[in-house]
Amino acid sequence: MTNIHYIGCDDAGLDLFESQYALPEGMCYNSYLVMGNEHVAVMDAMDARCCDQWLANLENALAGRQPDYIVCQHMEPDHSGSLGAFLARYPETTVVCSKQAAVMMTQFGVEPKKTQLVGEGSTLDLGGLTLHFIAAPMVHWPEVIMTWCPEEKVLFSADGFGKFGVYHADEDDWACEARRYYFNIVGKYGMQVSNVLKKLNNLPSFQTEGLTLAPLHGPVLEGEKKDEALRLYTIWSAYDVETDGVLVAYASIHGNTRRAAEQLAGILKQKATSSLEGKGGEKFKVAITDLSRDDMAEAIEDAFRMNRLVLCCATYDGDIFPPMHMFLHKLRLKGYQNRRVALVENGSWAPQAVKVMREMLTPCKNLEIVEPTVTIRGALKLAQIAELEALADAILA
Repeated sequence: MTNIHYIGCDDAGLDLFESQYALPEGMCYNSYLVMGNEHVAVMDAMDARCCDQWLANLENALAGRQPDYIVCQHMEPDHSGSLGAFLARYPETTVVCSKQAAVMMTQFGVEPKKTQLVGEGSTLDLGGLTLHFIAAPMVHWPEVIMTWCPEEKVLFSADGFGKFGVYHADEDDWACEARRYYFNIVGKYGMQVSNVLKKLNNLPSFQTEGLTLAPLHGPVLEGEKKDEALRLYTIWSAYDVETDGVLVAYASIHGNTRRAAEQLAGILKQKATSSLEGKGGEKFKVAITDLSRDDMAEAIEDAFRMNRLVLCCATYDGDIFPPMHMFLHKLRLKGYQNRRVALVENGSWAPQAVKVMREMLTPCKNLEIVEPTVTIRGALKLAQIAELEALADAILA
């Protein structure tokens, strides 16, 4: 990126993204400076937490020049929170954004002196460099645009291809936190992501060597990492299966449902080892998660990653234990579909969990509820191991 400079910031101290997603390695907010022969454009502002550092980075990269444009691809506060401070320092800068972003801007209290509205197919000539705008509604807000610079072969992809973590976190494993980010932030909008991917693939020179993806979170992606990101986004946006495997998700009050889930996970591992591993050259994966204690975002990630899901839940107040309710609520919000699901319930006097879980899953598209379901009353009895064996056979079939 000869004429493009990175001016983003790390926020290593941020503990929760959107006040709900754990950030063991913080977060980064990316911004870029595009230096044309005639004009200079800033690609996106910054979270207010990093405003001072960002403005310092910008001033240093400008090297005495003035920004003519600031492109606002996405108005979520983690990218627009410092826009007001930027315009106070550079009031003559023209804000370039979609029509809907301009409306949102006023809602966030920002009143630019100059605004240039752009949409699908609009261009901005910087002198030797051209910015081509691509409408990307609902990836993951309705006002989003992406920006293609063909001379540098750089796609500024807004929240697309982003990940959790500071800029250099997990340098050798982009997919791990990118997957958790995608399914929890963008996952509901797979169709919209797929539509944008089709647009990108039709861009002249997009498929050639040297393409760079410049997202608003996470590292700039080039070479094999760029190829892997495009491959995975194609799978994720279509709600296809990335990994052949099963997630056993349980919500247990006193430990009896947990022990049944662990027993079932062990049976699944044993059966998978003998009958499924080696197919397609990949190892069948069995994962287990405690919905009361483990990271809910990781549970969502694994549910989408694999093609099978087992739900083990205690009955609670004639309903289901709240951690399972939250898990199923989030699955529905994010568009969970195209999977096989098995159900296990526990209830000492009036088991209801299977009924409630089945009802909660009804809005999800193309789910196969595996039979038989299993009902436990209190502690798992030795005689019921055969029922878990039969359920394992059914989910693996």
